[in-house]
Amino acid sequence: MSNQNIQRRQTINKVTADAVDMTRRMTCGGLAGMIAKTATAPLERIKMLSQTGEHGLSKTNQSISTLFRSIIANEGVVGLWAGNGANLLRIFPAKGVVFASNDFWRNQCQKYLVPSSSSSSRQSKEDKTLPGHLSFLSGGLSGTTATAVTYPLDFARGRMSGKLATDARTPRAYKGIVNTITLTVKDEGFMALYKGATPTLLGAIPYEGIKFGTVGVLEVLFPVDDLQSTGSGVWRKVCFGGVGGVMAGLITYPNDTVRRMLQLQGSRGTVDVYTGYWDCVRKVYSRYG
Repeated sequence: MSNQNIQRRQTINKVTADAVDMTRRMTCGGLAGMIAKTATAPLERIKMLSQTGEHGLSKTNQSISTLFRSIIANEGVVGLWAGNGANLLRIFPAKGVVFASNDFWRNQCQKYLVPSSSSSSRQSKEDKTLPGHLSFLSGGLSGTTATAVTYPLDFARGRMSGKLATDARTPRAYKGIVNTITLTVKDEGFMALYKGATPTLLGAIPYEGIKFGTVGVLEVLFPVDDLQSTGSGVWRKVCFGGVGGVMAGLITYPNDTVRRMLQLQGSRGTVDVYTGYWDCVRKVYSRYG
């Protein structure tokens, strides 16, 4: 067999291995995201109602327990998981794309933005680590990629979860993914499915960037021990990912609130109108502080 054929076969094997690895990462990332989101869906529903204010409660009576009881009283136990179907349908490709595209963007940053002149840079390229600012950049780009692909499903979830039925006898305005999308297009036009896309895309960069950047910093501060067991390595990743998610969520929370308010604008039963992102920020701040 000629050298050219051997080289071609090696190239094919490498491409195949990369494709299998990316598929594995997308599958594992998507399944992990679905399990996590289903487990935390009741808290997410309460959080979104607190953000939008579409729950009919007074400002002085919006505790977690009060909202929890109101959801069960007006919509039943299943109301705690309202919008979770759209979230699952969105989260599988979204998380999969984030995990897969993060590797892609890390490789691109490694290839084009890490200088190869110094010995430390060569070592960095060999062990695939990135400086903190490049970890932030690659994470932000992966989040933006996933958000752009799955946004209409996130919009549908926002409308289903961000409004509470007034009582047990009055059905919710939006009952499912297809119903929400159909009613939105009928009442407001197709482009209404992208309301709130601007803060969503703007928020994806810092959220995923802070999350992956924090994980990157923690990996540098607490390097892997060669003698570390497989089990402890898994818990290491869980802890690092959890810290990164908490940091990203806290810092980008105000932007997420504006995003939810813009998604509900123009929906059935909502009277608030905003001319844009900053108008929403100004009105929310003046009304709620």
